Amino acid sequence: MTQDTPSQPPKGDRIAKVLARAGVASRRDAEKIIEAGRVAVNGTVLDRAAYNVSPGDTITVDGKPIAEAEPARMWLYHKPAGLVTTNRDEKDRETIFDHMPEDLPRVMSVGRLDINSEGLLLLTNDGGIKRKLELPSTGWLRRYRVRVNGRPTEDTFTPLRKGIVVEGEKFQPMQVSLDRQQGANAWLTVGLREGKNREIRRAMQDIGLTVNRLIRISYGPFQLGDLKQGEVEELRRKVMRDQLGMEAEDPVGTAKKKEVKRPDRKYAASRKPSEQGRTRDRARAEYAREKAEGSGGRPTATGSKSGAKSGAKFGAKPSGKPAPKSRQRPQGKPGAKPQGKPKR
Repeated sequence: MTQDTPSQPPKGDRIAKVLARAGVASRRDAEKIIEAGRVAVNGTVLDRAAYNVSPGDTITVDGKPIAEAEPARMWLYHKPAGLVTTNRDEKDRETIFDHMPEDLPRVMSVGRLDINSEGLLLLTNDGGIKRKLELPSTGWLRRYRVRVNGRPTEDTFTPLRKGIVVEGEKFQPMQVSLDRQQGANAWLTVGLREGKNREIRRAMQDIGLTVNRLIRISYGPFQLGDLKQGEVEELRRKVMRDQLGMEAEDPVGTAKKKEVKRPDRKYAASRKPSEQGRTRDRARAEYAREKAEGSGGRPTATGSKSGAKSGAKFGAKPSGKPAPKSRQRPQGKPGAKPQGKPKR
């Protein structure tokens, strides 16, 4: 028997969000499942989605407990042209999810690419990441390679760089560079920080150009690279945490380690040349002294006679050229062979 929904929901996450994280359905579809009376919390069947649950609650769908939420994950996907970025299409067109690998878990797209566009599309199993990256306030630059029909000049794109209004909708300033002219078409690189519906195509049309190819090549720090059309590649979790600012989950994150070690690396790098420099200075001074005095067997500063192995390295036989640079520091008794590399 269906019971009434509790009047005072506990603090926590919305039930639809929890269901989506558990892989039951998308957040929108989860709301429909709830309204159909198929979801219960602690034995109480819900009839509306406006309900929060806490980690200790028992949630069932059709009488079966849901799985625990998976860790947040992200993938890079090279979307081909001709596919719709949606779970189901009203016109029964093929979607990107019809062509995903079978072993891929339920994922959501971060933003969209229209049916004729191609290139990088981010996928995630986490609704929070999806919403965060779609917000204009995130400020991530999205870059596109765009082919237009026509012969534009740099001045052609001045309105786009300043920001324009198309059909009553304001578009923020874009970064536009004219790369090259190729016959009747021109290739551009366009960067923008918002993702309104068909924004680049509509903006280009407003200045008299028609887009006949559009490829997204980057989304913030994530690059399309050499990913082939239709391929999916999962991001390493460390990369995902670093790029999304999730280092707080790891108390010994990468950023912290680099800040601590960087001074040590610089110090170590600057110390080696100085040690080698002292050896070279010693060799050059010895060579200059022998050349000035004309000594062929006079003891050197290290106590070895010219002609000994250590003395030969320091230029005992004047030839009019500086002696070879030594990488060793003489040690031990006078005239003895240097023992290994200098201690640092």
